[in-house]
Amino acid sequence: MELRKRDYHVERPLLNQEQLEELGCWTSATGTRQWRTWFQCSRARARALLFQHLPVLAWLPRYPFRDWLLGDLLAGLSVAIMQLPQGLAYALLAGLPPVFGLYSSFYPVFVYFLFGTSRHISVGTFAVMSVMVGSVTESLAPDENFLQAVNSTINEATRDATRVELASTLSVLVGLFQVGLGLVRFGFVVTYLSEPLVRGYTTAASVQVFVSQLKYVFGLQLSSRSGPLSLIYTVLEVCSKLPQSVVGTVVTAVVAGVVLVLVKLLNDKLHRRLPLPIPGELLTLIGATAISYGVGLKHRFGVDIVGNIPAGLVPPAAPSPQLFASLVGYAFTIAVVGFAIAISLGKIFALRHGYRVDSNQELVALGLSNLIGGIFQCFPVSCSMSRSLVQEGAGGNTQVAGAVSSLFILIIILKLGELFRDLPKAVLAAAIIVNLKGMLMQFTDIPSLWKSNRMDLLIWLVTFVATILLNLDIGLAVAVVFSLLLVVVRTQLPHYSVLGQVTDTDIYQDVAEYSEAREVPGVKVFRSSATMYFANAELYSDALKQRCGIDVDHLMSQKKKRLRKKEQKLKRLQKTLQKQTAASEGTSVSIHVNTSVRDMESNNVEDSKAQQVSTGNEVEDIAAGGQEDTKASNGSTLKALGLPQPHFHSLVLDLSALSFVDTVCIKSLKNIFHDFREIEVEVYLAACHTPVVTQLEAGHFFDASITKQHLFASVHDAVLFALQHPKSSPANPVLMTKL
Repeated sequence: MELRKRDYHVERPLLNQEQLEELGCWTSATGTRQWRTWFQCSRARARALLFQHLPVLAWLPRYPFRDWLLGDLLAGLSVAIMQLPQGLAYALLAGLPPVFGLYSSFYPVFVYFLFGTSRHISVGTFAVMSVMVGSVTESLAPDENFLQAVNSTINEATRDATRVELASTLSVLVGLFQVGLGLVRFGFVVTYLSEPLVRGYTTAASVQVFVSQLKYVFGLQLSSRSGPLSLIYTVLEVCSKLPQSVVGTVVTAVVAGVVLVLVKLLNDKLHRRLPLPIPGELLTLIGATAISYGVGLKHRFGVDIVGNIPAGLVPPAAPSPQLFASLVGYAFTIAVVGFAIAISLGKIFALRHGYRVDSNQELVALGLSNLIGGIFQCFPVSCSMSRSLVQEGAGGNTQVAGAVSSLFILIIILKLGELFRDLPKAVLAAAIIVNLKGMLMQFTDIPSLWKSNRMDLLIWLVTFVATILLNLDIGLAVAVVFSLLLVVVRTQLPHYSVLGQVTDTDIYQDVAEYSEAREVPGVKVFRSSATMYFANAELYSDALKQRCGIDVDHLMSQKKKRLRKKEQKLKRLQKTLQKQTAASEGTSVSIHVNTSVRDMESNNVEDSKAQQVSTGNEVEDIAAGGQEDTKASNGSTLKALGLPQPHFHSLVLDLSALSFVDTVCIKSLKNIFHDFREIEVEVYLAACHTPVVTQLEAGHFFDASITKQHLFASVHDAVLFALQHPKSSPANPVLMTKL
């Protein structure tokens, strides 16, 4: 739909910064000392802090039981049905006995119910977190450390106890990091993990998960590896040991995988008709356990099973402080990744349902879930996208659904867990691989990012490759550093443009992009799309001089050379005239550069030679020229020196993109003023934000030669002023069209 053409009339005086501050009654904003309120104590403040850090007290008393309770109960049951098989499977992924996945599906979920602010995310075991924990447990407690000298078999009881201690201590450290960051309001740290980075990282993590499950699918015994290139070595080892695969295990995994895929396809097709999705994972686990028990898969076909699952809860245990030093680096990485996944999902659901998620409180809630969970032998958790979508789709409205699911898991731990001891590990591996579909589908980001934003594609690819080759912890660090460096590089390569006035408007746009934008005669307007600071200040100056169409540095050097030659010539003529005058009068006469020939003739002797007269005439010409040029920049005008003059008399710098200035930026701006004034071009600044003006004042940018009268409220104001006050133009330019 075309916009109707309307006249837009604004009548106001031309304003520079001084006039704008006077007109708007500008006063510097006084800094508020918010820290003073931190130490104020009152009943209202204590109540607000309690509700802020324990949100359940704020929303549970107002919970609409009649409207929401049924939906939360159904959602909690649905999530628990998914949580059971995923907890068992992701514990294997973390290198731990399956029962600890059930513990990690109970304690953290109930803690988040009390402290969380998101109403829809499902906290608990998650594939990416589990594989990160698994890389830690397998690197610090590899199988080779538990070989028995008698028969060279692995002492699984000792190995599992050691890995459980590592994982629980790691969970405590992760919780401490998250709680600490949340209390100091450091939730913004997740903003450094962009969406392409997170998606590339989770895609690489899903590949790591897939490779880690191959040993369960084929029934192989693989060496424990960690560190750079460990994934590549694991794939090569799997390929070399494929002839040793257990046929029964492969068949079990394939059948379970096919069943799970068919159930998921059926759920996708009938999701509108079914009140709840078919619990394919739970049905597959029950069926596989029954078949394994009835047929005897372990004894007859050598299929590895879960084994003993103890009933009941384990007592709390203190973390091992001696492990802190070796786990602290892993803990920080896992803490940041877990929070990034949780807060990104939490904000998606919050926007969809119209409520607010407090990122700092989410850090505290997730940290307490991991901290308390670690004391009760859990491994680090985050939230699951698949379970969160099920919780939302089944009618869940609050974390009451999470509490219901945790209570259901508690019943399984106390009474039903031991029934799954004959469950084949290959079935759990198949469930994990099938659930990777969503994250593996993120490979489709590559063509879409290629079309939309190739810089984001570069971040995605670097993150993916670094995580695959360097492992999860180092890969994340490389990805974050690369993305931040890319931001710096992009600020060093902004779009520089020369602006022209759009006909009959006060709008200025790039003349290379807008055909109706015309450069104002005698005025050059320059703009950068990025702020100017120490990393790109020199590039800004170079681009400015290049876009102006004249070689400023060459013109300045030529001017200096000719001034130097002129000065040397004057000195030689002065000495020659002194000698000739002294010879004619017998005395030494001091003659200055600005001495006129008439003064010399009055003191001269009548028998001066013709050569002296001609020399005096030459001095007269140069001296007279010096007197005339003194009025214009100390006798150093380009025209007097025979140098070409710029085709514009004024330069306007559009600084609307500046968000801050540093000392290098201030020095660069001063150098621009100096250099262009040397070639007789006056410089003006335009559209500077008030905080930037304040920083310029604090940096002593303004002085006797550069004042706020050189800074204008808009580009149009600066251009009008430049046209009305040309510094040195051969003819007065035509004034702009009145708007």
